Parts: sequence; structure tokens; C-alpha cells
Amino acid sequence: MKRLSILAGSTLLLLSMVAPLPLTAQPTGRRTSPGQLAATAVESDDAPLPRLGPFTWRRQIVRIGGTYTFGVDDAARDLVLIGADATIEGRVDGDVVVVFGNTRLASTAVIDGSLTVVGGHASADSSARVWRDLVVVGGTFDAPAEFAPGGDHFVLDARALGGHLQDIVTWLTHGLLWGRLIVPSLPWIWPIVGVLFFVYLALNVIFDRPIRSSTATLVERPLRSFIVGLLVMLLAAPVLLLLGASVIGIPVVPVVLCALLIAMIVGRAATARWIGMGLVRQETPDSRGESIRSFVIGFAIVCIAYMIPVLGIATWAMLSVLGMGAAALAFVGEYRKENPAPVRPPRVRAAEPEIVTISNGGPAMPSVNADAVAMDEAPRPIPVSAGDLLSMPHAYFRDRIAASVLDIILVLFVGRLLDEWFRENTVVLLMLTYAVGFWAWKGATVGGIICQLRVVKVDGSRLTFAESLVRGLSAMFSVLVLGLGFLWILRDPDRQAWHDRIAGTYVVKVPRNWPI
Repeated sequence: MKRLSILAGSTLLLLSMVAPLPLTAQPTGRRTSPGQLAATAVESDDAPLPRLGPFTWRRQIVRIGGTYTFGVDDAARDLVLIGADATIEGRVDGDVVVVFGNTRLASTAVIDGSLTVVGGHASADSSARVWRDLVVVGGTFDAPAEFAPGGDHFVLDARALGGHLQDIVTWLTHGLLWGRLIVPSLPWIWPIVGVLFFVYLALNVIFDRPIRSSTATLVERPLRSFIVGLLVMLLAAPVLLLLGASVIGIPVVPVVLCALLIAMIVGRAATARWIGMGLVRQETPDSRGESIRSFVIGFAIVCIAYMIPVLGIATWAMLSVLGMGAAALAFVGEYRKENPAPVRPPRVRAAEPEIVTISNGGPAMPSVNADAVAMDEAPRPIPVSAGDLLSMPHAYFRDRIAASVLDIILVLFVGRLLDEWFRENTVVLLMLTYAVGFWAWKGATVGGIICQLRVVKVDGSRLTFAESLVRGLSAMFSVLVLGLGFLWILRDPDRQAWHDRIAGTYVVKVPRNWPI
């Protein structure tokens, strides 16, 4: 009996595994094709047929561009068509998504899931079946009155918007997907090009000096402009993310975005002028008329490049990077002209030793002027006292920003490790505690140590805990006023921020081998 029970249990288990598979009446040795199953589904108005087999769900099809036919004998779980002209004749177990393409559902087509059309066109025969939802957004869908989806349907037909959305879809399918920004066959795109031309032309006339500086930077240092522009674009998103995550840096985000936008616009105008100067030599660099001529020629060349597939998007990317880098370098150069570094007094050479003779005519030991020896040009040993930090150069704005970014990354990382109690509203407290503690302990945070920076009082002594706390609280004020307290470093002769003036401190740059 025990053996019979085991055998019966095994038989029931085997039948339960086989039961979900589709079973059809067919001659011995022949297998029902997916097309026959689809035709069976078409003939009946019942619920969709079960899946073709245990492994059908593993297959997904994605088609981008071209022409594609999903035959009667084909089967898949999901079908995604992007910019493709497709005909669906078989059965899709899951969903069908059409993006910027043309799709026709034949009479044998069966979609067990939903049909979604975004910016494309789809049509269906009366016998086609969509068992779930039909969603059309910015596209078109044509079907006879007998066709009806099994679930809900939402249709935002592009023709209801007066055809304007269809023009955008045409630009996306025949322009952006081809790698070009200007599609000559679209009449509405030329007024946009004309508006941009007059805007950039006005900028060339009104802001001739910054655009000329950026153009000169491109002429003299094109490779460096490309590298700097690439770094600015790569670091812009992480810096904005860190400023937003730090909460106290949120007011600075709009300032950074406006600066990036201005740099991009100036860089665009400069790259067009630079291309024009390369084709027609400009005899007088300061001539505004010749500069405008160069811009017009360059703008025309850029428009022609934007019409060529693949080359258009490549030209746009290259000029964006070059323009951003040239604008950034030109800004730094103009800032240094307006705020030159303080001139250090020249060092005095040591005086020649004075020979003193005595009465017997023999030479005496040479006597050396002590003040002259103190100003000798011999390399100074590394200072060992905090007071000697006053002799170090004051840190630049870029060094302090780099140190602050490193500190924010470190604090956020440590805060995530302490996720049990770390919350967004405590990041300010954590940042303040970290900065005040390191200023009082080492005279610099971890980011400052990496960037070779030290904080010292104006009298050369190190900060106490109370003075570090005052500096930390006033630093919060410098950030809350749209970051103006930090930007004050750019115009201050001693490169002090507002919190440096309040706490009476300097931030100096130390040598690499300075002890921690």
C-alpha cells in the first residue's frame, strides 16, 4: 500500500505540472503552431488563450528603426518598436509599445497585454485583439468600429492638437533619431533658427568684450578649452546634487545654474565667431564690424553642419564643450586682470662680509650684517610654529571650493553609514560638528588637508574651540544669503569670506610636506 501511495502521489504531481500547458486536439505527432493558436483566439470572443509554453515569457523583442514583420508563427512576451514600420500578425503574450513608429495589427494579431502608442501611428483590423488597455499619447490610432480593446482606453490624438505635436514627432523621428538638429523639410524650424540668429547677433553687439575674450581663448588654447569645458559639464551635476543634499547649499543652486546658462550662451556665440575667423581672416581683432562678419559666417557653417545626419549632433556636442571651456577660462582671465595678486616685496641679497683689520696688519674674522642675512635668498626651512603660517599665501577660491566639496562628500558618506539616526534635517548639525571639531583639533578639515589648506587667526595663533564654533555658525550665514559670503572671496584683497572676517581668520596654502 505504501508503494501504491507513493506512485499515486507522483502521478498527481506530474499531472498538476502538465495541466497549465495549452492542450489542443490535433493529430498524433503534430504540434499546434502559434499562428493556429492566434487564429483560434480570433475565432472566439472568450478570454485570451493561455501562454504558448513555459519558456515563452523569456523572449522580448525590441526593434529600433527599419521595417519589421512579426509573423503568424512568431511569439514573444513583450514587443517594443521605436521608429520602426512594423506589421504584427502573431501573438504577443505581454504588452506592445510603439514610439515614433508606424504599426499595423493584422487580422491574426493577438495582444494579451496592453497596446501603447507614443508619438506614432497604429492601425488595427477588425479581427485583431487587444485584451487589455489601449493608450495613445500624441499619436494616432485608426481602427474600424468593430474593434474594441478588452480593458480601458485613453486616446490623446495628435490630430486634436492641430497637427503641432505631429510636427514635433516628425522632428524627433527624422531629425534627432538621425543625429541632426535641423530638418530642412520642416517649415516651422526656420523661424526658430532666425530668432536664434538675431539673439546671438545682438549678444555679439552688446557683449562684445566677453565674447571676444572667449574667442581669443579658443584661438590660443583650443585643447585646454575642450578639457576645461568637459570637466565643467561632468562636475556640474555632482556639485549641484551635493549642494542640494547639504540643505545649506540649496540657495547656491540657482546661482550656479544661472552661471552655467550664461557661460553656455557666451560660449555658443564665441564658437560661431571662432569658426568664422578660421574661414575669413580678421585683420583687426578689435574691429566690431569684422567680428560680426565672422559670427555670421560661423553661424551659417554651424547650421549647415546641423543638417547632416550624425555630424549634426556631433558638432553640437563638440561646440558645447568648447564654448563652455572657453567661457570659463575667459572669466578666470578677466577676474585675474581686475584682481591681480598682491606684489610681494623683493628680497634683498646678503651684503658682502666686511673685513676688519687690527693694528698688527693681520686680517680679522669677517663680520656679517645680521639684517641682510635674514633676507638671504637661500631656501627657508619649513616653519614649525603656527605664527609662520601668516607668511604662507592665502588660498584661492577654487582651492576652498574643492576642499568644501570633499568635506560634503565625506559627511554625507559618514551620515549614510549612521543611517539609524541620520536624517536630512541633521546634515547641517553633522557638518557643523565635523568642521568645528577639525578646525579646533588640526586647524583644517579633511578636505582642507587634502587641498593643502590651513585655517589660522590673523595674529598667527591657532583657533580655540569657541573661535571655531563662531566661525562655523557664521559660515552658515555666508551660505544662507545665496552664498554671497563665500563669493566675497573673489573680490576681497585678503581672500577672506564673511565668516573669516567675523572670526578673524585666514585660509592659507601650505607646502606639500607641511606636517598635519
